[in-house]
Amino acid sequence: MFESSEQVHHALSEVGYLTDSVTATAVYLAAKLKKPLLLEGPAGSGKTELSYAVARAASTQVERMQCYEGITEDKAIGKFDESLQRLYVEMAARSPEATDWAELGKQLSALEFFAAGPLLKALLSPSPCVLLIDELDKVDHAFEATLLEILSVWQLSIPRLGTIPASSIPFTVLTSNEERRLGDPLRRRSLYLRIEHPTAEREGEIVALRTPEAGKATHRLIAGFAKALRAYSLEKPPSVSEMIDIALSLGHLGIEEVSSEHRDVLLPLLAKTERDRQRLLLRDGFASVVHAARHYAEAMLGEEVEPLFAPAEVPSQESAA
Repeated sequence: MFESSEQVHHALSEVGYLTDSVTATAVYLAAKLKKPLLLEGPAGSGKTELSYAVARAASTQVERMQCYEGITEDKAIGKFDESLQRLYVEMAARSPEATDWAELGKQLSALEFFAAGPLLKALLSPSPCVLLIDELDKVDHAFEATLLEILSVWQLSIPRLGTIPASSIPFTVLTSNEERRLGDPLRRRSLYLRIEHPTAEREGEIVALRTPEAGKATHRLIAGFAKALRAYSLEKPPSVSEMIDIALSLGHLGIEEVSSEHRDVLLPLLAKTERDRQRLLLRDGFASVVHAARHYAEAMLGEEVEPLFAPAEVPSQESAA
């Protein structure tokens, strides 16, 4: 996919994913060594987006397997299309004297009658694609074992279908929000990266890249808000993509300076659980976030500047909205 880690770094930047040299090097080595890349970190830190950015940078497609509790091999690998098999048998039955039933049985167990899931689709891709196994920590260790054959020898053994070798080896990304610890066999086969939320400075750069029509003050404002909200012990801290949504929303609403009076307007963007909503509804809750965001935004400049935010209310003891 790539000729050097420097090319990876440049290519990811070209498709709108800003990262550091360590991540770029890990992506390069994972591609060269044909090893999975295991990304762990908090939800919303950009793990899934890195997979799509690699696909854009390499001009290929993504085969995504979204993990969830109780996922089956049928969903991940695929299963025989029984309705198509039945239709084929019915058509053959119209001319029974011309039908070789033994041969028909073999045909019904062929790949043409198998509805492939994302794992098999990735292996059958004629050119390398990106295989994204998202939120792997939501499945149990038994399902992890299903992945080991793929990641070890790049093939799948499927009952009645046989062993299917890879037509091409996908660039494989495993993501985890750490709801449980992934098993050691899977870790040994992977290159590991810890993905945290970006620094305020980096988040400002990301927001600027996605919202070029906004001014530098807005970009610093959003970066400051992101850091303030994540430091506020919210149940659901905002992701990078959610902060971009907030930046776009401020533009649509014509808001250039955020003050405490904008709390109710911005609440649907900031709070994604009832507990977080109630916390920000406290009079001193949102005001303290605004105050902290101003502090972080000004710190990005390294000097005293005109306030980016309207003066926040002094935190009070009131708990009423």
